[in-house]
Amino acid sequence: MPGLLYVPVLPARQHARRAYGLLRPDVRAALAPLWNLPPCPGVPVAELGPANRPELREVRRLHRHHHGWIDAPFAEEQQAAALTEIMAEETGLAGLLRPVTGPGRSPAQQSAALAAARRNGTGLGVRVRLPGEWDSRSAEDVARLLAQTGGGLPVDLLLDLGEVLPSRPGAGKEALRALDTLWPLAPWRTGAVLGGGFPRVTAADFPLGALCRVPRTDWQTWRELRTSARPYVPHLTYGDYGIQPARGIANRRTRGGIALSWGVLGYTTDDSFVLCRVVNQGPDRAAAVRGAARMLRGLPEFRGAAASEGERWLRDCAAGSLTDKEGTGQVAVWLRMGNVQHMTHVVQSLTPP
Repeated sequence: MPGLLYVPVLPARQHARRAYGLLRPDVRAALAPLWNLPPCPGVPVAELGPANRPELREVRRLHRHHHGWIDAPFAEEQQAAALTEIMAEETGLAGLLRPVTGPGRSPAQQSAALAAARRNGTGLGVRVRLPGEWDSRSAEDVARLLAQTGGGLPVDLLLDLGEVLPSRPGAGKEALRALDTLWPLAPWRTGAVLGGGFPRVTAADFPLGALCRVPRTDWQTWRELRTSARPYVPHLTYGDYGIQPARGIANRRTRGGIALSWGVLGYTTDDSFVLCRVVNQGPDRAAAVRGAARMLRGLPEFRGAAASEGERWLRDCAAGSLTDKEGTGQVAVWLRMGNVQHMTHVVQSLTPP
């Protein structure tokens, strides 16, 4: 994809859709999201349409000019083919959102994705999961899947490493082992390496009201890949899971206004996530949120309010009264604005000088 710098892995949820919509046009033009429908455990096939079409239509509305992929990675076996068809119906009209399949998925889902790709003229995303050590049998499965395309369908390789945290120092080497085998299998239109470096924030590890720095290990893995002399490396594209843990895209839908007792405000620097856990209930909530925003705004790496809507929101939140809750947002707002500043910074980091 000409000009593609970045593939963010996003849930097809309102906070992520709004974040994508708030990006500057130049930033949006440089990235292509991999959208993921949330799980629908136990939902009958007949009810999958009403449960998913509204979100799919919102994703389609956002993609009037730019490409992306749409996937249902958590679909149950009896749901997978029907969901793939629903996604194709709702997003295939503009030809900008590509269906996704991969090794290990049911033959019915693979067939439905291939049919949608041919019908809509979009090409096909092949998502290969690599949560640990590379297993060469996955390459055999990919080769069988590619054989079904007949060689005339454009294909995109989406190598999904899942969580790439400090506990997984060998992720880069495993990615190279996988790519050494997968890259020769097809004339890939796109080759993206996706990894989730955002930590799982817990009360035990992140004290309330304190700034905590954690390394962007997925970014470190990407830089390790870029030092390799493999001939395919210049053709690879960076991807990540934004400012949520990789497992966050598997969160189920929730209904009603359930307020979490705490949340996280965060900021992305060149090599770290800077996070502050804050209370989300009680009389001290506004002061806690504004205090966190002020600390983030005061970071030496803070890029200023003109950098993106995310930085502008942090500036405005930090400037408000400690007793006024107006403008302090909720967890969904913190996720939205966090992803805006993160995706903007990633694109700027990857833009050639």
